Amino acid sequence: MAENRGKNLSVIGVLGMFSFLTALSGSSTSLAIPKIAVTMDVSSSAATWVVQTGLITTAILLVMFGHLGDILSKNCVFLAGGSIFVLGAAITGLAPSFIILLFGRVIEAIGSAMIMANSMGIVTQYFPNDRRAEALAMISMFISVGSISGPGIGGFIMSISSWRWIYLFNVPFGLFVLWLGFKFLPIPRETWANILKATKGANWTGQNLFTIGIILFFLSGTFFQSGRSELLMGLGFFVVGGAITIYSFFQDDKANLPWIAPEVIRNWGFMTSILALMLVNAISNILLPFYFQSFNGMTPFTSGLIIMLQSVAMLVTTPFTGFLADRINRELMTVIGLAVLVISQIGYALFPEGLNMTRIIPAILLNGIGMSIFLSPNNALTMGMVDKKLAGVAGSFNSFARTLGLTIGISFGSAILFFQLPGVGRITPALGGRFMQAFANVFWVATTVSAIALVIVLVRYLSSKRRPEKAVNQ
Repeated sequence: MAENRGKNLSVIGVLGMFSFLTALSGSSTSLAIPKIAVTMDVSSSAATWVVQTGLITTAILLVMFGHLGDILSKNCVFLAGGSIFVLGAAITGLAPSFIILLFGRVIEAIGSAMIMANSMGIVTQYFPNDRRAEALAMISMFISVGSISGPGIGGFIMSISSWRWIYLFNVPFGLFVLWLGFKFLPIPRETWANILKATKGANWTGQNLFTIGIILFFLSGTFFQSGRSELLMGLGFFVVGGAITIYSFFQDDKANLPWIAPEVIRNWGFMTSILALMLVNAISNILLPFYFQSFNGMTPFTSGLIIMLQSVAMLVTTPFTGFLADRINRELMTVIGLAVLVISQIGYALFPEGLNMTRIIPAILLNGIGMSIFLSPNNALTMGMVDKKLAGVAGSFNSFARTLGLTIGISFGSAILFFQLPGVGRITPALGGRFMQAFANVFWVATTVSAIALVIVLVRYLSSKRRPEKAVNQ
């Protein structure tokens, strides 16, 4: 028993440290956007693609890598992803041009997708249902620490050196975690012939349709950022890309070897959790650096310290939510979490033009608390609704929903902001009330989206009260 517990803790350590690295990279990148725009001589709106490119790539590949983890080896795909992530971080940190920088972010995101797609599946392999939420909460703590460290470390690095060290920092640390991963996560011996045999007949048509659809869908944001002159083109990309993406799911459902098992896609309880997760947005991640640094002239280090309060709140709250999620009604906890998130979005919409911290900090703290109360129980609900043999694709689909929600929030949050500011290349204090009105409007949209998610989980909770108590926390 003690040996198994030690092994499980080692597995959590490896999964957690890679989760820490991916969270560190993501939160640092958001903070660095204003600096990258200046040093790479690109507009503020163009610089947001440093974040968007990574998120879009991850969203495209998550389900595919989760499926490959199920039919090959979750451990193998996870560790291969760690290797690719480290390579991408090195390319991004050394990039001589903006195009190479975006290329490095794509490589880094491919690795992140392989890591994220199999993390929850590996947890399901090693932990029974009655300990799973607590294990997932431990990994969430690593993510929170990474998110905390990102703004703090990133801000400190940019105050004494180049933003490039945000990425180069990940290389030696990533190599160390890889060494631990190969030590504690056993990898089955697979020949290339066996891999080809296992993947033969996979629905590559569906994957290609999905890829094209997602790319067109998010490219629409580029046209929206240009203002009313490109509105029709943006709407065209949005509708066509969205239609192709939705069709790819129907096509996959009818394929001989679908990426998403029909038992998963037709599991309405599972899909309810997925939909709620997808609607949890991260618009604040992309807008707050502009608000603090570009508009109010704050240093990257100081703004990083303020933004990291969200992750501090998550870190402090997550152990309690993970503990409670294994012992009380998880569906009720998701309702409470999303209610807190709605309040935090309203707080963002009411941010002052100046730096009045008594009006700024509460919204940031509530955002972290609400996210923590929602995520752990919702993740446990999601993974408890599918068979263990489908844990990989279910976990990757869960990560896909979270990543897609983040991507939509960041892409269309920035698109809505710059749509209201046509002709503005860089955010500056000179924009005054014009920027603040645009900023507030984006968060009123975010409030509406979060309220829709709240209604969904509230309906789920009220329905669960009519089911036998035993079924509530499965």
